[in-house]
Amino acid sequence: MKKFILGVIVFTTLISCNKKENVSATSETPSDSTSAVAKATDHDSIAMRGNLVEYSPEKVTELLQKGSTDTLYITNFFATWCQPCMIEIPHFQEKMKEMNGQPVKFTFVSLDDQSEWDTSVKNFAEEKGLSKNIVLLDGSKINTSFFTSNFKTWKGETIPFTFMKKGNRTQEINGSVSKEELDSKIASFR
Repeated sequence: MKKFILGVIVFTTLISCNKKENVSATSETPSDSTSAVAKATDHDSIAMRGNLVEYSPEKVTELLQKGSTDTLYITNFFATWCQPCMIEIPHFQEKMKEMNGQPVKFTFVSLDDQSEWDTSVKNFAEEKGLSKNIVLLDGSKINTSFFTSNFKTWKGETIPFTFMKKGNRTQEINGSVSKEELDSKIASFR
């Protein structure tokens, strides 16, 4: 019954953004401080999807729990069909360019349906130059404990959702983030 309810929540989440139109990893290089995705050979990834790697919920949890005291980890959950998600992506891209070389890692977790991974998500990643930063996550493999063990406020009911962590400090943003709000949240970690 819990799996059914979770499935309904995930489905509702996906529908809530009004569909209009996950997990890969690439090597992180020292010069690219904005890439937080692990090496493609990581044994915890499930499968390579072209340049993208699918992660298990457990691997995404590991990603979220990184907590270096000098590095800010910014993780955004999105889908390519979610209009609010697409509106905020340029804000993140701008911050990635602005903060290149600084101790910050950006990761985008795609919650698109698996049928979209090789088309919409791949095209989006290539067009936006985000292949090194996108992780694919199969929503059907997520259960309620994924949310309760990783987040204070997010239960998976809506996207976009942004999680920021530096050391033991965290910030959660439910819904779309403006450029000004993103700037402010990032600045609060300095």
